Amino acid sequence: MDRGAKILIMGDESDTAMVGGVLSELLEAVRRGHTPDMSDFTYALDEARQKRTSELGAVLSEAPRALRRDMQIKPRTRGQKAYLDALKNYDVTLAIGPAGTGKTYLAVAAAVSALLNKDVNRLVLTRPAVEAGENLGFLPGDLEQKVHPYIRPLYDALYAMLDVERVRRLIEREMLEIAPLAFMRGRTLDHSFAILDEAQNTTPEQMKMFLTRLGEGAQAVITGDITQIDLPRGKESGLVEARRVLRGTPGVAIVELERGDVVRHPLVQGIVDAYEVYEAAEAANASQPPDSDDNTDE
Repeated sequence: MDRGAKILIMGDESDTAMVGGVLSELLEAVRRGHTPDMSDFTYALDEARQKRTSELGAVLSEAPRALRRDMQIKPRTRGQKAYLDALKNYDVTLAIGPAGTGKTYLAVAAAVSALLNKDVNRLVLTRPAVEAGENLGFLPGDLEQKVHPYIRPLYDALYAMLDVERVRRLIEREMLEIAPLAFMRGRTLDHSFAILDEAQNTTPEQMKMFLTRLGEGAQAVITGDITQIDLPRGKESGLVEARRVLRGTPGVAIVELERGDVVRHPLVQGIVDAYEVYEAAEAANASQPPDSDDNTDE
């Protein structure tokens, strides 16, 4: 668009006001040096539908945060900005939200940044070994081969920021540890950045065990999606309990990401929406009493 050009918006008053608000926020982002793409426009439109356009331009134009000289990261949504702010300012952060919102990626990015900046001496990345009812004892191979499938996503996030050889050197120097949650029992994590991923699959006892591992100079991030719990039916998730117990605790941030914070393939947000609608309908049907048969013969 040429400098000085104008845009005429035609339609219903409410719709034109919404589109006008979106364009104003995107223009504010441009003035701050950001070049919006289609994902920015889609996100801005979704925020406008929920009447949350205020200061959106500042969110989209948030300055990148340096991980190292050749790598920067920046929030893509309002929720991600709140998440990164929490990682910067709190010793313990709970990040709860659906798939694709960047929970694990941003946590690992913050951890790598802390290690490279020498804010901590070690990274500890862990997950509970709970997947669709499988038991480690029934999987083939030695212990390392048994647990590898469970912690592979953490390696993937690391490889996106550090090359394979550097990750290997960090492990050899014991500056990086990736292990199942059960291996954390009895430990004290001093001057460490610890990440508990897939925390919706912890039991309350496991969650308390992990939280009480933190030592001097330590920081912890706990991530999970409470709509995808693989624990046995009737067993409460440690993440659900921790959200309830720790709310309002000094030094603890609880960030709840939403479907609007999904930054994967656009179809992922549609899938999340579809499941939310389906599960709400199923819950409503389950709460209705069965139909009675008034014509039953006596």
